[in-house]
Amino acid sequence: MHYRSSDAELPREDYRYTQCQLDLYLPDAEPGFPTLIYFHGGGLVGGKRHFPDLKNKGIALVAVGYRLSPKADCPAFLEDAAAATAWTLDHIEGFGGDPAKVFISGHSAGGYLSAMVGMDPRWLAPFGHVPNDLAGLIPVSGQVSTHFTVKKLRGDTQSQYRVVVDEYAPLTYASADLPPICLIVGDREIEYKNRVEENDLLATSLRNLGHEQVEFHEMGGLNHGTVLKGAYIIIPDFIKRTVERQSP
Repeated sequence: MHYRSSDAELPREDYRYTQCQLDLYLPDAEPGFPTLIYFHGGGLVGGKRHFPDLKNKGIALVAVGYRLSPKADCPAFLEDAAAATAWTLDHIEGFGGDPAKVFISGHSAGGYLSAMVGMDPRWLAPFGHVPNDLAGLIPVSGQVSTHFTVKKLRGDTQSQYRVVVDEYAPLTYASADLPPICLIVGDREIEYKNRVEENDLLATSLRNLGHEQVEFHEMGGLNHGTVLKGAYIIIPDFIKRTVERQSP
């Protein structure tokens, strides 16, 4: 099933009309199943929506398309990610899902989007939601300092590996009062530069702030791309354990 993640009436030639769509996969399960919203990677400049390899796990999947640079400027991709998240929270019950069991995830740039939408309250606020409306956050190899494309779009001309932590960095919003968080990265010897260390810092910061459900998984032998092989094992288990904790 295909849906636009915004209810705005847009001309069909408008970039947002063609890009801001989502696909919905529903499991063969009793009503009340959990849902995973998934943002694709591509550095915020490429990629397209697709389902993660998690079908037949009793989980609904939402594959999200969002506007990309250079056709769109910052923060269009964050606004689109938040709109798709809000749409899912508002509508998944009508498809049999439990709105209290909605998780958000993504790989690389998608991991960055999932962390920002799930940690910085300003993105969901226009839609009447807050981060704690989500059951959990599962960024996979996401940048948790300010994303290098965001830095470039905001006029930064220095190396992409220079760490900046500002209003566009998930690290800025570390708090004990956030949904359960599962951070998944590859092997620090072969991962994207800085990626493992930054995620490790976020996990440590969250724990030191008093967050009670933080997981950090460094997948030995897996690089920035192949880390998904490990993530597809961890994600269903994390969802299952988190949902079980919610149960009375």
